[in-house]
Amino acid sequence: MEVQENITRLFLDGKEIILIGTAHVSKHSAEQVKEVIEAEQPDSVCVELDEQRYKSITEGNKWKEMDIFKVIKEKKATLLLMNLALSSFQKRIASQFGINAGQEMIQGIESAKEIDANLVLADRNIQTTFARIWNNVGLWGKAQLLTQVIASIFSKETISEKELEEMKSQDMIESILKEFADNFPKLKVPLIDERDQYLAQKIKEAPGDKIVAVLGAAHVPGIKEEIKKEHDLQRLTQLPPKSKAPTIIGWSIPILIIALVAYTFIANPMAGWQQTISWILWTGSTAAIGTAVAFGHPLAIVTAFVVAPMTALNPVLASGWFAGLAQAYVRRPNVRDFETLSDDVYSVKGFWNNKVSRILLVVLMANIFGSFGTFIGGADVIRVFFNNL
Repeated sequence: MEVQENITRLFLDGKEIILIGTAHVSKHSAEQVKEVIEAEQPDSVCVELDEQRYKSITEGNKWKEMDIFKVIKEKKATLLLMNLALSSFQKRIASQFGINAGQEMIQGIESAKEIDANLVLADRNIQTTFARIWNNVGLWGKAQLLTQVIASIFSKETISEKELEEMKSQDMIESILKEFADNFPKLKVPLIDERDQYLAQKIKEAPGDKIVAVLGAAHVPGIKEEIKKEHDLQRLTQLPPKSKAPTIIGWSIPILIIALVAYTFIANPMAGWQQTISWILWTGSTAAIGTAVAFGHPLAIVTAFVVAPMTALNPVLASGWFAGLAQAYVRRPNVRDFETLSDDVYSVKGFWNNKVSRILLVVLMANIFGSFGTFIGGADVIRVFFNNL
């Protein structure tokens, strides 16, 4: 094994594998990728991209083809919002240094075409990675994760050239979630370790005797170890099995609430009405406040208030979905909103002004605030019940 600056050369089973450790927003990294590929003339070039991110880079984000109503109905609003937040963070840093985010990956793709090498998309699907992260952090962790990612949108922090080079020691996503990852060590497994294994196997299986791999430098140490082992790609791409516990808890709470209110109505109708009004006010008002915080349209705010008392009693529904649909109906995004979405999320003002991202915020905030109202309203129902035993 030979190691040069940001370059590691491995020899494995008759193959020569050259790993280029890059920073995803570094101009120097892109130049180095071009130089290495032209000098080495490899049979295959592996890039740290999956099919989705490859299309995003080569075809542009086809936001104008997105059906926002379908996104909400398929419960993908939160995932899309997280992707936009991560994109915003990366684009902000890249803009600071006058380069394109992911320029080294673009260079890897272009250089592979120029020398007629095989192009291998070596990374795991990002949605699979997010799903496995989501499964690892628990309910409180999910709340913190969303907070951390959304907070990156509001950050006006800039970094120096030196700090940019130091980012080569981190995965781009990990650099955003560093503080969160410190509090949740399990996050490192799906975020870094599993992807190291996946990348190592894909690089090892790339056709030809000489392989160049363009990677975030955070993955290089892990890949050097994992490439010596065999890994089951099917296992690494499996979505985590859904736990029955959330479903059981999700249905137990509304059944308990309904049972307590029904019993209280029989024992003391006045107290039953008190429970009912408390439930409606807490669940409805908190969901409406969340929608208002996202600067939702008055109709979306009213919709959140009306549906929240009912959706809180049905785990398969959420007030944010209905509020988001109402927002989309009244403030339907036009072609320009979709075309400028990737640029608008670069700033807080743009994020809030773009009709698409505003809809996503309405969905998220109505759901988050509504969840607090469910717990508070449920606690008050229980309080009134015990007071009338």
